[in-house]
Amino acid sequence: MKNHCPVIDVDRHVIEPVDMWPDYLALPYRAHAPRLTPRADASRSWAERSDRLGDFALYETPPAMTVDGQPVIDIPELAAIIAMEQGARRGAAMMPLLTGERHAASMRQSGIDIGVILPSYALYLAYNDHFDVALSRAFADAYNRWILDYCSVDPLRMRPAAIISRQDPGQMKADLEIALQRGFRSVVLRPNPILGRTVSDPGLFPFFEVCAEASIPVLFHEGSHGQVESAGAGRYRTRFGQHACSHPFEAMMALLSLMEGGVLDRFPKLRVAFLEAGCSWLPHWLWRLDRLAYRYMKDEVVGRVEKRPSLYVREQCWFAFECDESLLGETLASVGSDRFLFGSDYPHVDHDVDAQDSLAELQGGLSGEQLRLVLWENPARLLGISAEELPA
Repeated sequence: MKNHCPVIDVDRHVIEPVDMWPDYLALPYRAHAPRLTPRADASRSWAERSDRLGDFALYETPPAMTVDGQPVIDIPELAAIIAMEQGARRGAAMMPLLTGERHAASMRQSGIDIGVILPSYALYLAYNDHFDVALSRAFADAYNRWILDYCSVDPLRMRPAAIISRQDPGQMKADLEIALQRGFRSVVLRPNPILGRTVSDPGLFPFFEVCAEASIPVLFHEGSHGQVESAGAGRYRTRFGQHACSHPFEAMMALLSLMEGGVLDRFPKLRVAFLEAGCSWLPHWLWRLDRLAYRYMKDEVVGRVEKRPSLYVREQCWFAFECDESLLGETLASVGSDRFLFGSDYPHVDHDVDAQDSLAELQGGLSGEQLRLVLWENPARLLGISAEELPA
């Protein structure tokens, strides 16, 4: 950075290679390893394909990731083709994902000092309402072991978050303790209801208690077209519609659940962050919760919501923004610049190819003090990182 500010990227992804799952899944579950399978709708007649896909009929349909023959991501064929073509146009930018060494090198080149490394496909495999508890946990365990190996080449720079299955809340504390023994310092969860249970289900309380006492931040990250309940999925089939709804709306409702269900009040040391959901919705949401909910209806939640919702945010919550949000400056001014974080979402196709582009955009819109907060001080406080941990 031109102002010599260290940079923490709180939302940086890997693309898990499909051939890693047989190597890392526990032996009883290797028969359920994901496979790439030709899509059934790709084999229809040319005339039907042309009618269905229009200008994209000549493009090859990518195979679907399946487990036991069933698709893991419920994405329409046209959206899958477009996403594949977008990824192909980014070919050079995707190459660093092949190995941890290359990924670390790309971070150095982009000016990223520390990155929180998050999954892509594992969010769909560990969170799937059609999988039983044992298989869901097996996918989470396999990913966690693989990502530690991937990041081991530069562990100061690449900080993986452990994914924890929510299929059985009673197992989450044990899975978290295993992750802590392995050296993880943050965890990632989906914000969605899983098997009908929201993030405020009392079964999750032992898990949240350990996170609070061990100072482990909980990172919430959505992904559209999963096999879980998701905002917008009941109304829209397109990626255009589902992606627009799922990320911000699931974050808004998860934040509400943590408040309304008493999680933030019960565990005041718990730190949570909401990633890839934008942040411009937050001032309105807090106004609505403070005034229309708490001011007039607080008697209904006595013992669970003991102060204005905005105060829980001021003390326990962080939010990753989109660098080109038109109301970013107003949102920081309204809520406070110390609540916000930079996340590149590298290398997903709905964001900039290189974090340098996003950082350049930020430098043109935020003050020097705001930049230092969102790029270093805020994420360092959330993640418990000190200046002495910066890689050389």
